[in-house]
Amino acid sequence: MTGFDPRSHRMIAEQRWFEDFVLGERFPLPSRTMTSGIFAAFQAASGDHHPIHYDRDYCRAHGLPDMLAHGFQVAIQTAAGAGIFPHLVEQSLKAFLEQSSRFLAPVLLGDTVYPCLEVDELSPNRSTGVVGLRSTVHNQRGVLVMEGRHRYLIRKRPEAGDGAETRPAAG
Repeated sequence: MTGFDPRSHRMIAEQRWFEDFVLGERFPLPSRTMTSGIFAAFQAASGDHHPIHYDRDYCRAHGLPDMLAHGFQVAIQTAAGAGIFPHLVEQSLKAFLEQSSRFLAPVLLGDTVYPCLEVDELSPNRSTGVVGLRSTVHNQRGVLVMEGRHRYLIRKRPEAGDGAETRPAAG
């Protein structure tokens, strides 16, 4: 035995529970430049083959400076798994409840987007609570191109001696 415990192999040492979140807490996600490879991958995954998303000449003929990212291609930039949030709630996450998005400005090929999640709702229940996250995506010019919400059902901290499994902190 080497003394290694896989349960202690975590990206985030501290497990978080519903009570540990605070309104206004921010979770920036990695920025990403919308390359032709990302456009092609989204087209392949979604099956959306409208030329506005892959044909530059078509876009220019219709008054756009370049290919237009699909709204869902923009929305997926706010996937919580791209950041630390899911690592914080490995033991407490019960469900991803909902997601919504409003698209406010176009995202074009070559734009760099800056997604972020911010706690804007804490609705307690008896043994769980809902953590609502405002999702935003800005472009490289600082323009808010998308805003929306995610809502997650998160367990409250287990009472001592209730038999709930908790992972030891990495040390």
